[in-house]
Amino acid sequence: MKLSALFDKAKINYPSELGDREISEIITDSRKACSGCLFICIAGNKNDGHDYIEEVISAGACVIVAERVRDVGEGGAAAIVCVENTRRAASLLYNAWYGDPTRDMKLIGVTGTNGKTSVTNIIKEILEKDGRTCGLIGTLGCFVGNKKIESRSDSETANMTTPDPKELFRVLSEMKALGTEYVVMEISSHALALSKVDALHFEIAVFTNLTQDHLDFHRDMQSYLEAKARLFTMCKRAIINFDDKNAKRIIEKARCDEIYGVSVERELDAYAKDIKNKGVFGFEYTFVMSSEEQRIVSSLLGRFAIINTLEALTVAKLLGVSDASVDKALLDIRVIDGRMERVELDADSSVSVIIDYAHTPDALEKLLKSVIDLREPDGRIVLVFGCGGERDRDKRHQMAQIASRLADFVVVTSDNSRTEPASNIIRDILKGIDKEKEFVVIENRRSAIEYAVCNSRPRDIIILAGKGHERYEIDADGRHYFDEREIVRSAYRRMIDYNT
Repeated sequence: MKLSALFDKAKINYPSELGDREISEIITDSRKACSGCLFICIAGNKNDGHDYIEEVISAGACVIVAERVRDVGEGGAAAIVCVENTRRAASLLYNAWYGDPTRDMKLIGVTGTNGKTSVTNIIKEILEKDGRTCGLIGTLGCFVGNKKIESRSDSETANMTTPDPKELFRVLSEMKALGTEYVVMEISSHALALSKVDALHFEIAVFTNLTQDHLDFHRDMQSYLEAKARLFTMCKRAIINFDDKNAKRIIEKARCDEIYGVSVERELDAYAKDIKNKGVFGFEYTFVMSSEEQRIVSSLLGRFAIINTLEALTVAKLLGVSDASVDKALLDIRVIDGRMERVELDADSSVSVIIDYAHTPDALEKLLKSVIDLREPDGRIVLVFGCGGERDRDKRHQMAQIASRLADFVVVTSDNSRTEPASNIIRDILKGIDKEKEFVVIENRRSAIEYAVCNSRPRDIIILAGKGHERYEIDADGRHYFDEREIVRSAYRRMIDYNT
């Protein structure tokens, strides 16, 4: 593609004399430099692409997009195009490279600390039940219907909640080729702060909630909020959870045409009334919007599932989805991978095991309160949890305080310690543990799960918090296969064999 065509589509200024340069590929990783490529200099936490300009030119790069250069002659045979923000330029250029794939699709973006995966999956299910072709981009992967769009990148960032632009716009182009009408996306605070989605415009944006997380990246809650709020400057309509204390601050920063407030606590644009919690059988409530009412029945578990479905239903109504499609979708959704997911044991088991992604103080508290609703009078709540390494340290003792307050027995263990010693993480957790309550420390997570299962009592509910959908564990040696469901079932069989 000629530079002029690419930059014109991306609406990025360039010296006119460079217009005829032929670009073979766009890269942000200097190791992938090749003849005729365009290299975008990205400054990361560990490396800065500006430091590799000479290297990529030697490998054949013909255009360098940078925020700064050392001297006028630095590019040599390569052309230098200076921009204010190379991350934003990457989003615009990859979007143009892939032909603006979302031009004829409607995008629904969901952001917030917790609930993004559940809300996006519910929206996708509802739209598909209404006969609409829907793509999904998020923590569980990228899908159109049941077809998974596999990553073509060996970078860990390709599989993040919101992929980097190179992967993101390739996925969107594949979705377009498959005839996708709607794309539902989880939009992370990192993606917003790093301009990954700057080239996109959303038909509807949803705010779920904002609680402490990712302060290792954002540094403070104000910066975290401002990152989330950016989504509401790039959408047509917004759906805001008014039950969250930060709702008004998000609205103050919004720049969209329409804003809809939703609540399970008060009457707003869309709200839930006559809520009936049916314990292990889910819940019912009456959904009210625009003076119309619809009785909702769902088998999803957890108090927080009510607001998640409410947000998804409001999206559906704005898109004109039929009541019948909504009913069928919510009845068919029984579990979302790693979100209040009950592990199947044998039919006679009196012990329940629930896997959930809760890895923030707020999410853990909501999870435990939801499970308390399910507990039988003589049953215990046994919680197995840890905290991630190289991440926000301040939340570790907070999660421990919540664990001690709401669980009957706590097993403190590891959870993706990465290169940080697990013993250091556990030491931080123990600062918040109530030493008067029952707890045990088992650093190895497999052993911790086995301990919880093999020492369970009838009617116990065991919660494995933190990993959810993940089928891996990350430590100093890298990423290893680790499926908590398999570990639970194996330990349960051993326990049964031992007792018979």
